[in-house]
Amino acid sequence: MKNIIIFGAPGSGKGTYSDEIVKRYNMGHISTGDVLRGEIKNGTELGKVAKGYIDQGQLIPDDLMIDILAKVYDENEPGRGVIFDGFPRTIAQAEALKKMLAERGHEMGIMIELVVDEETLMTRLLRRAEIEGRADDNEETIKKRFEVYHQKTEPLAQWFEKEGIRHTFTWKGSKEQMLDEIFAGIEQLN
Repeated sequence: MKNIIIFGAPGSGKGTYSDEIVKRYNMGHISTGDVLRGEIKNGTELGKVAKGYIDQGQLIPDDLMIDILAKVYDENEPGRGVIFDGFPRTIAQAEALKKMLAERGHEMGIMIELVVDEETLMTRLLRRAEIEGRADDNEETIKKRFEVYHQKTEPLAQWFEKEGIRHTFTWKGSKEQMLDEIFAGIEQLN
């Protein structure tokens, strides 16, 4: 199974669709959000530094994220394929990920881009904040996260396009429909 990079704005369903893909194809799952929240919860030095960036709606420094990812990636079962959820978010991160994987004789695989309108994203994120009690999901921080996404992350889609691995799926109002399209795309590309 090829590695998969799941890509989209905050609230686009990266975690939800990653979980479904992991179940169906028995892949590894590296969620930078989950890894960072675990570090914050455990009060590690990394967690304290990361919390400062997250609370301000900013991205974690690249060198820090690559070190974390390499460690977690190396713990996965060889040949199993991994979903990268929430990383890369910039061209520099994508280039660093490509290099880190190449050093291990692996490739990025495919990029699945989830496209969802911002009104739907805001509604989802505010609902998630209520359900999960996530302090990083308030309206002001969400707007900052959207700005950061548009400025720093969205241009990355063109980089994936040039790499020949970008595959876009647009939200049409049904999780099941989106999931069916994603599964069909993965099976066609593997």
